[in-house]
Amino acid sequence: MSHDVIMPALGMAQETGLIVAWLKAPGDAVKTGEPLMEVETDKATMEVEAQADGYLTGIRAQAGENVPVGEVVAVISDTPEDTAPASAPKVEAEAEDAPETADASGIPEGAQIIMPALGMAQDTGHLTAWHKAPGDAVSAEDILLEVETDKSAVEVPAGQSGYIAALLAASGEDVPVGTVIAVISAQKPDNPMMRSAKAATAPTPVPKPEAAKPAPAPAAPAKAAKPAPAVPRPEGRILASPKMRRQATLEGLDLGRLVEAGVPQPYHMDDLDQLRSLATTAANAQAIPQQAASRHLTAELSADGLTDFLNWIETETGAPADISAVLAGLAAGALADTTVVAVERFSHIRRFAAPAQYPLGRALETEDSPTLILRDLRGSALTGLHLGAEDAPVLTLTGRASLTLTLEAGSAQMAPAAALDLITGFAARLEMPLRHLL
Repeated sequence: MSHDVIMPALGMAQETGLIVAWLKAPGDAVKTGEPLMEVETDKATMEVEAQADGYLTGIRAQAGENVPVGEVVAVISDTPEDTAPASAPKVEAEAEDAPETADASGIPEGAQIIMPALGMAQDTGHLTAWHKAPGDAVSAEDILLEVETDKSAVEVPAGQSGYIAALLAASGEDVPVGTVIAVISAQKPDNPMMRSAKAATAPTPVPKPEAAKPAPAPAAPAKAAKPAPAVPRPEGRILASPKMRRQATLEGLDLGRLVEAGVPQPYHMDDLDQLRSLATTAANAQAIPQQAASRHLTAELSADGLTDFLNWIETETGAPADISAVLAGLAAGALADTTVVAVERFSHIRRFAAPAQYPLGRALETEDSPTLILRDLRGSALTGLHLGAEDAPVLTLTGRASLTLTLEAGSAQMAPAAALDLITGFAARLEMPLRHLL
């Protein structure tokens, strides 16, 4: 089955994207997550990743061309010889004809702001929060809203200066890419509008700021009448926004509980309260102390050795080091029987097969279950943690100039001697990586 590659919108007011370079040639095999092309707008330049496995075919736009947002630029096909024509563009080039007048639904005059496409396979964006209210003044650089997809959480600038004349979607809604979600007018509106995207046929003017409306009552927490029977842990990757995954990690919450409770994926910040409630219920139902059955070890070390090693790799190879792959190799080198290392960095999880054989960070990625989990939380505010044992031993890096390394593992996962060997071996490799390569 072929997969259309479209020009993504990297900003709210973006109409076109400049293809700086194709990073794959026609007929090349591509894998999900591999850089496919480099795109430039007036705000940013970024590498756009492939959203499917296959072969790059049907290139319709060359390097140096400006392409309207939403237009198909290539196809990822099942075979390198597939010559099936790309489908019609998902989004018409409506920016050229976008009127700045009120339409039949009563939307006021102004520049129309659409839900951007933050990825090539994205159909909708989850509107997490508005940072501006109807009637507010806004500059092009101001953050207008926060959008989540399955792969990223982004604060999106307004892209236009003026006043918020209308907000056409509510926080918490999933809005199709390309849908008009706001209007920014040149003059301060007399009657700014706010409505839900689901109520597009019934706009409601925003009342004058006389008295604040009472906040809606919070949703009732998930019922905890009876402990649910044991349910097998979900297999495969759990779909959750990076922000939700990061917050769950910081609070020590297991996203698998939402799967077991039947909550549909992907998960967003709106699901956090329910996850907390499920975790509290499970904790009350299980009065068994987990810490007594786990290993918890910490080590302190300098970050200079790792920094110098990453700089050395860039100098030798001419390209920035793959930090996650490098850390996976160093960690696996300290534990001989580690075959798959999962690295979580900025809430993005990658799994590497036999990374100890590729100390410079060129291990191949895999979908196999990890035998070791490594969380790279450097730069966060955390100075230490104690989350307890998980499905595999967990190494966590925190700190900045001075690093703290924490190992957590179940007593059945690692003997005391093996746990000591792992944390001391990894710490030594982080402090002097080159010494362990020689």
